[in-house]
Amino acid sequence: GLMVTTKAVGAVGEARALAHLLAHGLVLVKRNYRVAAGPRARGGEIDLVMRDRDGTLVFVEVRARKTAGFGGAAATVGVSKQRSLVFAARCFLRSCATPPACRFDVVAIDGDHMEWLQAAFDAE
Repeated sequence: GLMVTTKAVGAVGEARALAHLLAHGLVLVKRNYRVAAGPRARGGEIDLVMRDRDGTLVFVEVRARKTAGFGGAAATVGVSKQRSLVFAARCFLRSCATPPACRFDVVAIDGDHMEWLQAAFDAE
């Protein structure tokens, strides 16, 4: 059979997640926003930065897995990953003249099943 790389699964998952969010009225602001790690910063990356209909900026982590199991894809967003997402989000917000309300969503894709978790965690 054809070996599908994790990166390829991620790219397809991201495209599916993006299409799903666009269909729900969100607007794409930026894809794959990256913050380089510095001497005191861990760096970070946000798969999708979207704007919701009410103006909320939505930072989306896409978790794609070929099969469901082990609590599913959503369960794989651990605390350290959340921290790096929050860090990247703060860097992104610095470029906004007036930082909008924002939230962190997770789009979990397990095989053919897609779950959109809004406000999956808070920026503590």
